[in-house]
Amino acid sequence: MEFLNFSEPFSLLREYFPLERFLLGAGIVAVGMYFIRRYVEGGQFRKDHVKMDGKVVIITGANTGIGKETALDLARRNAKIYLACRDRKRCEAARQEIIAETGNTKIYNRQLDLGSLASVREFAEAFAKEEKHLDVLINNAGVFYLPHSMTADGCEIHMQVNHLGHFLLTHLLLDLLRKAPQGRVVNVSSLAYGNAKIDKDDLHLQKPKNFTKWKAYGNSKLAQILTTQRLAEELKGTNVTVYSLHPGVIYTEIGRNMSIPKILEWLLYPLMVFFINKSLKSGAQTTICCAVDPDLATVSGKYFSDCKEVKYKKLMRQAKDEDTKDFIWRESLRLAKIPSNFSYK
Repeated sequence: MEFLNFSEPFSLLREYFPLERFLLGAGIVAVGMYFIRRYVEGGQFRKDHVKMDGKVVIITGANTGIGKETALDLARRNAKIYLACRDRKRCEAARQEIIAETGNTKIYNRQLDLGSLASVREFAEAFAKEEKHLDVLINNAGVFYLPHSMTADGCEIHMQVNHLGHFLLTHLLLDLLRKAPQGRVVNVSSLAYGNAKIDKDDLHLQKPKNFTKWKAYGNSKLAQILTTQRLAEELKGTNVTVYSLHPGVIYTEIGRNMSIPKILEWLLYPLMVFFINKSLKSGAQTTICCAVDPDLATVSGKYFSDCKEVKYKKLMRQAKDEDTKDFIWRESLRLAKIPSNFSYK
């Protein structure tokens, strides 16, 4: 009886693809994948020795995503942190987790709804009764890809939550920031400002066919960058500095409103995770850098990415539009009902 020789195909395979060649190829692929991931993860803030003892920090939207990662890092540096979130229950869960992981008990849960300017004023008023100074304000909370809607304050939802609510909060807390040895305002913006197209006659995108979810988000992020530049000019000569930044592409809850067909999600998710998305820890690095780095104490009004300043000439044209900057500044002051005689010094 003739038996099949099952070892023959494997012998041929070994002949043309010897083990040494296979291992070499696998090693090259592994090294290549490692360096791709390092590139995707971007710049890292390496100054773990810098502590924040005695410093008071507010982080909006700190119950999840990069806001929570930022809180974890600053808690390890011994900062006193106020988590300012819309959902008190989820905020409390995050607070307990941060305390358990870092051992820092100076973590507080406070409610803040950026979609309501009344809530912003209530938060700032209550905070001023608790603290005598504020070292760092991190304007991190945001919404993305929502259908068009107007808030009770008469503002498009992306523009209010991402920009105007933070703009008002910053102004209300400036006095406490000035009382710190060196106050900082960190505005978490996005490279999506490149999608912005601000219409001075329709800031809230109410005209037919003028609204898209990407444009609404991009406009709000551009507003953050432009008002960061202008606020730095107003604060020149004071002890308060202000920064805007792009954290990177990160898979967080902010994208929960995007609807993608399941089959496409299954196909694209592995590619996104490996080749495009940063981890949450890496996504928080530029925020941490702007909040902590002693070398940035005299830098203000700049835009950062991957823990480095993006030079003005490399900014996209929208972030260099002086006319739009003046318009957004005036409209933000008007919408937030900030007095014309407001003192920045």
